[in-house]
Order: sequence, then C-alpha cells, then structure tokens
Amino acid sequence: MEVLGIDIGGSGIKGAPVNIETGHLTTERYRLPTPSPSKPALVAEAIKEIVEHFAWQGPVGCGFPTVIDKGIARGHSNMDPEWVGVHIEELFRRATGLPFRVINDADAAGLAEMHLGAGRDKSGLVFVLTLGTGIGSGVFYNGHLLPNFELGRLLYTNGKPIEYFASDAARKRKELSYKKWGKRLDVFLHHVVRLFSPDLIILGGGASKKYHKFQDVLTIDVPILVAETRNEAGIIGAAMAGYSLSSEFRTPTS
Repeated sequence: MEVLGIDIGGSGIKGAPVNIETGHLTTERYRLPTPSPSKPALVAEAIKEIVEHFAWQGPVGCGFPTVIDKGIARGHSNMDPEWVGVHIEELFRRATGLPFRVINDADAAGLAEMHLGAGRDKSGLVFVLTLGTGIGSGVFYNGHLLPNFELGRLLYTNGKPIEYFASDAARKRKELSYKKWGKRLDVFLHHVVRLFSPDLIILGGGASKKYHKFQDVLTIDVPILVAETRNEAGIIGAAMAGYSLSSEFRTPTS
C-alpha cells in the first residue's frame, strides 16, 4: 500500500508517496519552500499543491515541527505563532478533501528509523535524536511511540533550551570543531541518560553523518547507533503515521 508522506519544516515542505511495506519513495519527492510568513492558510495552500502534484487520493501523513496533541498544534517552534491552537488535521482536510494524520516531525523520523533503520528489532527504551537546527527526539518503548518528547527544549544553565547550546546549528553558529561541539552534545546526552535511563540512543539528522569526528568525546554509558534512514526519514515516517491513522504506530518488534 502507498501513503503520501509530507514533511513540514521551517524552510521547506517536501512530500512523496511511500510504499509502506518497503519504506521506499515510489516517485521523486516534490519540494516547495515554506511560505514566508508561514501562516496556517498559506501552508495549507502549499499542502494542497503537493497533493495535487501527485494527483493523490487517499490517506496522508504529515510531520510538523511542534508538539501535536490529537491533531492540534500546542506550540509553533520555528513556524508562525498563529499555529498555536490550530487543528492541523482539520485545516489540511478542508484544504484537500483528504484524511490527514499529523504528528511531531521528530516522531515521524523516529518511526521510519525504528521500522526500517538502526532501531529495527530493538526493544526497551530507545531514543532517536535528530541533530539539526534544533534537537528532535522520537522516543519508543518496546516499539511503541511515546509522542511529543521535546528533549531539545530542556532548559540549560542559562535558562534557554539546551538545543541552543548543543544542536548542529549551534556548532555552525559558534564555528566549533566537531570535537568541541561533541563535548556540548555529551552534556545534553548525560542529561537524557540521568533523567530517563534509555537502553539505546540513535543519532540522526545532518550531523550524524560526521559521527566519526565526535564519537570519541561522547562519554555516556549507553549504546549509540547512527541512523540509517536520514534524509527521507521525515517523509517515510509521516506516511507510516498516515497509514496507521491512530495514536501510535507499532514496529515489528511489538
């Protein structure tokens, strides 16, 4: 079965039909720039354009960069503040006439990784962390998604979210070497381990491609794996969420 997966980000919106059994995109992805300002009505028009580009008729899954509670945005992250309180699933359904399932974007990437990547067949408490503009976190227990763990929003000593200190964007902004930045990431990982005692941590996002440059400075006593699905994880995981159209997606380990 194919489901259309759409990944909404602060700079771009991309989508493609996905074969749910294999996790492969069945056509080349279609990308649009995120409207500026990224107000709900303008983004809904972009979603409609993606649906029409593929002449899609069927369920759609969508990843959105904030906490999502029963289809409603509880924050706005790097999107326009007007998103707070918007029922995104209803907004997109009205724009396209199709059923939508909207989840947190890091949760979507985590679904793909747990089903098809480094998390496949892994049990216990698994954290999939995406290192990019911020720090996204998909959390799974015995294959079940525990949604909306915004671990990058944990407060650091200066009262700001720790992702401002330890994300890949912070590395670029401060022009840090991977080893110096890795020590910052290690601080964040120690917070995560101290609070939650995970059995496994999977690192994804753009910075994970350079894992060999900072792995030696990570000192947590928890196994770390590098994500395998990477660039298309958000689209694939969104499609999985659209296929389930329920509050959780269970991986083959369950």
